[in-house]
Amino acid sequence: MDPTRAFVKGVKRVVVKVGTAVVTRSDGRLALGRLGALCEQLKELNSRGYEVILVTSGAVGLGKQRLRYRKLANSSFSDLQKPQDELDGKACAAVGQSSLMALYDIMFSQLDVTSSQLLVNDGFFRDAGFRKQLTDTVNSLLDLRVIPIFNENDAVSTRKAPYELLQDSSGIFWDNDSLAGLLALELKADLLVLLSDVEGLYSGPPSDPKSKLIHTYVKEIHQSEITFGDKSRLGRGGMTAKVNAAVCAAYSGTPVIITSGYTNDNIMRVLQGDRIGTVFHKDAHLWTSIKEVSAHEMAVAARDSSRRLQVLSSEERRKILMDVADALEKGESLIRIENGADVADAEEAGYERSLISRLTLRPEKITSLVKSVRTLADMEEPIGHIIKRTELADKLILEKISCPLGVLLVIFESRPDALVQIAALAIRSGNGLLLKGGKEAKRSNAILHKIITSALPDTVGDRLIGLVTSREAIPDLLKLDDVIDLVVPRGSNKLVSQIKDSTKIPVLGHADGICHVYVDKAANIDVARQIVRDAKTDYPAACNAMETLLVHKALSENGGLDELVAELQREGVQLYGGPRSSPLLNITETKSFHLEYGSLACTVEIVDDVFAAIDHIHQHGSSHTDCIVTEDTEVAETFLRQVDSAAVFHNASTRFCDGARFGLGAEVGISTSRIHARGPVGVEGLLTNRWVLRGNGQVVDGDRSITYTHKELPVEA
Repeated sequence: MDPTRAFVKGVKRVVVKVGTAVVTRSDGRLALGRLGALCEQLKELNSRGYEVILVTSGAVGLGKQRLRYRKLANSSFSDLQKPQDELDGKACAAVGQSSLMALYDIMFSQLDVTSSQLLVNDGFFRDAGFRKQLTDTVNSLLDLRVIPIFNENDAVSTRKAPYELLQDSSGIFWDNDSLAGLLALELKADLLVLLSDVEGLYSGPPSDPKSKLIHTYVKEIHQSEITFGDKSRLGRGGMTAKVNAAVCAAYSGTPVIITSGYTNDNIMRVLQGDRIGTVFHKDAHLWTSIKEVSAHEMAVAARDSSRRLQVLSSEERRKILMDVADALEKGESLIRIENGADVADAEEAGYERSLISRLTLRPEKITSLVKSVRTLADMEEPIGHIIKRTELADKLILEKISCPLGVLLVIFESRPDALVQIAALAIRSGNGLLLKGGKEAKRSNAILHKIITSALPDTVGDRLIGLVTSREAIPDLLKLDDVIDLVVPRGSNKLVSQIKDSTKIPVLGHADGICHVYVDKAANIDVARQIVRDAKTDYPAACNAMETLLVHKALSENGGLDELVAELQREGVQLYGGPRSSPLLNITETKSFHLEYGSLACTVEIVDDVFAAIDHIHQHGSSHTDCIVTEDTEVAETFLRQVDSAAVFHNASTRFCDGARFGLGAEVGISTSRIHARGPVGVEGLLTNRWVLRGNGQVVDGDRSITYTHKELPVEA
């Protein structure tokens, strides 16, 4: 739960206001789907013991639609050729109100909920006796689990222009937003939810790409900064009316959240404490963290720092990495203390052994990380490398040059060593970096980030690498497609899919690691035993560990399968079988072949030949890393050529699929996508290119005065 939404845990009485733009479609007809979702959510809240009060608009719009039809039905053809008078709004309200309430009654009745209608006018609230009776009536209805539905009685209202709000809770209302705010105060509601046709309050018109969603409204900060767009399509209000009502209610004691009524579960999400919409609260100015500002500023700062990093010399960038490696080495004891606290918390919380294994930073792991950073530092300079030189015409030279992508957002789970690898790669490739690690590694990530950024020179700045500590900040970051250039989610396939569905920023997918080892009939069984053992047991939690062992059917007849199974069982591996192997080996049949165990467990299945193995891998694998063990070169080449995975091996453990082992120094992840980078993604995967053209005053002029040569030139020149 977001800290700025923690107050919803104490909410019991909630007022929900739904406006005309939500109730109706763009053509003026009722939005039955949204109304149905609204009623279902209110029914669920009612069932959970919440006291729910609904303020609804839509009567005028619905009445206008019906009266237009009636007028059309009663008009002659000649009448229709004449200019049409605008329908009287009060008559529309009179016709539409009964239809609107009839619809609510039908919908709530289908959900076994009773609703009631209360029509009010602004003048009623001048009478203290009315306000008391209103409170008594509503309390009685709520005690009976009835949902009161309020609307202004527009049909008989005598008001011609808006009144100013009075200074106390008996202020006169002008529209249903201010009515909802007034009712929230009069009825002592714990929360007011204003449903809009946009996600919340933006810093400018929502249609403006530069406008940012404000999650927490602070009057002292935002009042003078906001630019409002147009008013509501059909109603009298718009965002200005909602903000005025929200500020009035919030600063009088009732918190308010403005959110979209177009999403079918937003009311439930509000009361779960999800960070959606805009919250108005009288104590908002005391909250020190305004996340919607910090997320954007963090990304901009990383971009600015990356540009300063890029202008440094190659030797200066190398020295930064060496300083980082030295700092990590000196801080080993502190790293182990903080990591030990994370591991202890994870064990106490009952986390799986595979996660705890990924979380733990042993001394040899820290030493390996330091070594990988130094290896990166000693690599050939990747920035400004001339990839291609072409003479387009005489004295017109085109160069294709490598350059950083810009700003990376990397979201990873449980493995704090990933932070070091990714940070080092970002520095080497000249990119700014935002990191979001798992909560289970909070202390480890914090100390590693502190050590690394403290080693950065002032000429670059410690904001080159930002550490995102709040999960709720991720949705804001994923919207910053104008600042962040690449998102790299390292984790489950579910995480990768969620990220891809939530952003316009390009995503470098690091998906499941369902890796296979296929042992062919022509395999050297001793070699096969070593590879199978290593692929599964060297680091079972790794994404490149073997999860499925495929064995040629001939090995089930000559004893080869038994030797492989015995080798795994000696190492404590829990085996699960497929339909063919399970009865033969007397092991439990797996529920799915598409399964990443991440522990000392794997699936064993028998296949007819290499083609059956390839088909199995394509059907159940994740296109990560797959291996064949065989002495038959022709069969091996068939496997290497046809298996469509990021990494395909012959007679070598799947554990070799690693950036450091490939000589990349480190990896930001292993990509199973087919665009930009695939397999272990090192420095090269974090670079793009730009074109530099050096001329001597040439102009196109319809290509009349230039002779193209398109001659390839040496890149060293």
